[in-house]
Parts: sequence; C-alpha cells; structure tokens
Amino acid sequence: MKIICIGLNYREHAREMGWKLPEVPVVFLKPDSSILKKNKPFFIPDFSENIQYEVEVVIKISKLGKSIASKFAPRYFDEVTVGIDITARDIQSRQAAAGMPWELSKCFDGAAPLGSFIPVSSINNMGDLDFRLEINDKIVQKSNTSDMIFSFNEIIEYVSKFFTLKTGDLIFTGTPPGVGPLRRNDNLVAYLDNKPLLDFFIK
Repeated sequence: MKIICIGLNYREHAREMGWKLPEVPVVFLKPDSSILKKNKPFFIPDFSENIQYEVEVVIKISKLGKSIASKFAPRYFDEVTVGIDITARDIQSRQAAAGMPWELSKCFDGAAPLGSFIPVSSINNMGDLDFRLEINDKIVQKSNTSDMIFSFNEIIEYVSKFFTLKTGDLIFTGTPPGVGPLRRNDNLVAYLDNKPLLDFFIK
C-alpha cells in the first residue's frame, strides 16, 4: 500500500510557504508506518523543534490502474476522508535550502493521522467540498476542494503515469493555507463536508 502525497496544491498555501506555483503536481510518498488510525494520539518526536499540521482531503484507490485518463479517474476511487500531513518544518526547511530531499520531514512514524472514510457516493460534488481543521475548538484551516490547483482526476492521471495504483493506496491531495505548529495537549478535529471524521490529541 502506497501513501501518495501532493504538495503545494492550494495557491495560498504555496504563497505562505514562499514557493512558486507548480506547473505539474508535486509528488512525494510516505511509508505505511506513517499512518495513525482510530484517533490514536500523536507523540511529538525529539528530533524536531517545529512540528506542524497540514489538513488534507484523502482519497482511497478502489481498483488497480495504470496510465489512467482524467475522464476515467472517478472510477478508481470510491472513499474519501481527511488526514493530517504532519511535518517537521525545521527539517524540511534545512533540507530544501541545501537542495536535498526532504522526505525525513514528512515520513516519520505517525506523520499521517487518518480519519474515518465515507463513500464518495455520499458527497454531492467532490469538486466543491468543504473541509476544515479545528485545534482546541478554534478553526485554523478552512477551504474547499474547488481551490485545488490540480483536481482529484488530474492528480490520478498524473501519478498513474509513474506508479501503478493499487487497491487501498491513499492519496493526500494537498493542504490549504493556515499551517502552523503543534503543541502537547492540542486536540485536533478535522471535518469533511461538516462531518467530524478525525479527532485526536497531541502528546
């Protein structure tokens, strides 16, 4: 099972990070050991001084596919949820400044908390889907999938040129602006279409 992640897929997030808008999807992977399920707590690691949250809409691949045309992409995912791309921002900044890969900042254990999945069929319009993240009852990120630079279908078309997509693969589709630091005892609740699908604590 692969965890495919799309970076800089919301314009305002790219701007807040000081990055140019991408011309094609920015793709990186997380290992399956990054997944944190069932609202288990996330423990802040000792190798970073700046652990940050990034809420994202996550889709689950439902059947095998390779080189999938955008118009056929909806046939390849049938469940959706929200997840958090937890990032060691200090490591990412240091690696990026040196022109080195920054997977270590994204791929550590527990760095992909994952909410409960719901059927795509229960969503009126995947291209107009509200989602948000609350920390300690305060909204810190809020957006709509209509603000994505690359749509779900475009993402699937692009990544399937390089990877065979398999049943159960996950795609984190990018975060909107408002990312920030995590602190011990923070309570994170992520919503999709006003449904709370993820609720966990930072330890």
